Amino acid sequence: MKKLGFGLMRLPQLDSSDPAKVDVEQVKKMVDIFIEKGFTYFDTAWMYNGFESERVAKAALTERYPRDSFTLATKLHAGFINSEKDRDNIFNTQLEKTGAGYFDYYLLHGVEESMYQKYEQFDCFNWLLDKKASGLVRHAGFSFHGEPKLLDEILTKHPEMEFVQLQINYLDWESPWIHSRSCYETAVKHNIPIIVMEPVKGGTLAKIPEEAEKLFLNQDPSMSISSWAIRFAASLPGVMTVLSGMSDIAQIKDNISYMEDLKPLTDEEKNICFKAADIINSQIAIPCTGCSYCTEGCPKHIAIPQYFSLYNEDMRERLEEKGWTVNFTNYNILVSKFGKSSDCIGCGQCENVCPQHLPIIENLKKLAEHYGK
Repeated sequence: MKKLGFGLMRLPQLDSSDPAKVDVEQVKKMVDIFIEKGFTYFDTAWMYNGFESERVAKAALTERYPRDSFTLATKLHAGFINSEKDRDNIFNTQLEKTGAGYFDYYLLHGVEESMYQKYEQFDCFNWLLDKKASGLVRHAGFSFHGEPKLLDEILTKHPEMEFVQLQINYLDWESPWIHSRSCYETAVKHNIPIIVMEPVKGGTLAKIPEEAEKLFLNQDPSMSISSWAIRFAASLPGVMTVLSGMSDIAQIKDNISYMEDLKPLTDEEKNICFKAADIINSQIAIPCTGCSYCTEGCPKHIAIPQYFSLYNEDMRERLEEKGWTVNFTNYNILVSKFGKSSDCIGCGQCENVCPQHLPIIENLKKLAEHYGK
């Protein structure tokens, strides 16, 4: 398959305050462009877009195209199962929601230390193999957000897994929290195909500091800034496909323009990416990807990713000179629809599901102080 996958998580919205309200008609146009250019891989999950992404896949893809013309991946998340019966209840509902009949790729979702224990407790690896044996799943794998040591243990214990999905991008390549390089090397050691998620880190690597942007533009002004991130991941040996969460037609056209006939990065170009990473890391306050896993169960309905995005922008500003930015107004607009950062009760559910392992509670305290001024 071609090395670009359509991630159905950051879909175009009809209402920015409600992720479940997806612009399905625009998604249909995006799917048409994607398939017309020969790309086939689509990735969704149980809770994406307020639990609506799988239904959008049905409306935009499975109801409109022959089943053998595309591949569809979805996932089982440990946060939604508390018994062996829950596994089948979710899986059967996913079949109904997507209308797919079967899943080409099925993943145990977001594996890290605590989630892995739950997957083992409910025998999910063998359960997934049973689904494959029955023809309801073609390829069995898992997505991973833990440390390389745990990844090595899982791949050693479960060599029957056919692929692994990892967060890989040039910003997280040497990250002590994400372990992009180390996890990649572990997967290569086990000779298991890799699917890349978060190559643009939730849009962080599409809008970068001007100093970093100049590095890329001086090298090749014809290439978009985000193209460097996606091509970095796609250039790695062993990578099967790179998922991009595309939010509008312009993004999908841009991605296709350089992924239709991929030219791997040279060593010189990879070094430029690492130089850009040093610049970006020196200016980013909270490395949030905007996946919104943290918001689904928040008892105070706090718009955590949106607030973090505003705060990151403010931290790049010279506030000691300006004293105020438009994000103070933007914060107040969001507060009219969501809970304030100061409403956090420290329950910890957000930190338990955060794939970036962020200290969300402490960061919300920083935001409360910052925007409370």
